[in-house]
Amino acid sequence: MPKVIDLNSYTWLDFTANNKELETLDLENTAQFSEYVFNKIADAGAKMGVGGYMEPRVIYRRSEHFSSETEARCTHLGIDLWAEAETPIYAPFDAIVHSFQNNNNFGDYGPTIILEHSQNFDFTSHRKLYTLYGHLTLDSLDGLFEGKMIKKGEKLAKIGNFPINGDWPPHLHFQVMTDMMGMKGDFPGVCALSEKEKYQQVCLDPNLILGLE
Repeated sequence: MPKVIDLNSYTWLDFTANNKELETLDLENTAQFSEYVFNKIADAGAKMGVGGYMEPRVIYRRSEHFSSETEARCTHLGIDLWAEAETPIYAPFDAIVHSFQNNNNFGDYGPTIILEHSQNFDFTSHRKLYTLYGHLTLDSLDGLFEGKMIKKGEKLAKIGNFPINGDWPPHLHFQVMTDMMGMKGDFPGVCALSEKEKYQQVCLDPNLILGLE
C-alpha cells in the first residue's frame, strides 16, 4: 500500500454517540480532549488512533464551525490518524500541489494541503484524485506553490499541535476526493446526515489507500 504515515501500531477509536465516555468530557477543552485520546491509544498498547470514514460523530458539538440553523454537520468524510505532533506525513502517489491554506478557525483544519494525482489507480476507475491533509504544522506550508511537483513517498508535511492545527488533539485528517467542486485550500471534511449520499459519491473511502485492517 502507498505510505501516507507510519501505521505499524494503531487502535480504532469511536467518536459516535455509542461511546458514553465522551459525555464526561468537556470537548471544548482541547487539552482534556487530547489527554483522553492519547490515554485510549496508550491503554491499547498502540502508537496511533484511527477512525472513522462516514462515522456519525458527536464530537463536532465542540465547535460552532459545524453548527447550522437547519442541520448541524456530523458525518466524517475522511479518516483521522491520531498521533503525536510532528509525526511525518508522506505523499501516497506522484502529485502536484493543487492548493493549500491555513483554515484558521476553532474546530477547522488549520494548515491544510491538497494534492492532485493523475494516473491509473488499482482501486478506482477515476484517473484523477485529490488527497487532503488537514491539521498540519504551520511550517508544512512553507515553500509550497500551486503546481509544485511532489514525488510518491516524499515527506509532505507534519502533524500539527493545538491550537495551530484548528485546536484539535494532534492528528491527520486524510481525505480522498474525485472532484474539488471548484474549491481551493479547503473542502468539507464533515457533512450533514442529509448530505451523506451526495458526498459519498465524491469522497472515496481513504482506507482504499491506507489498507487498514
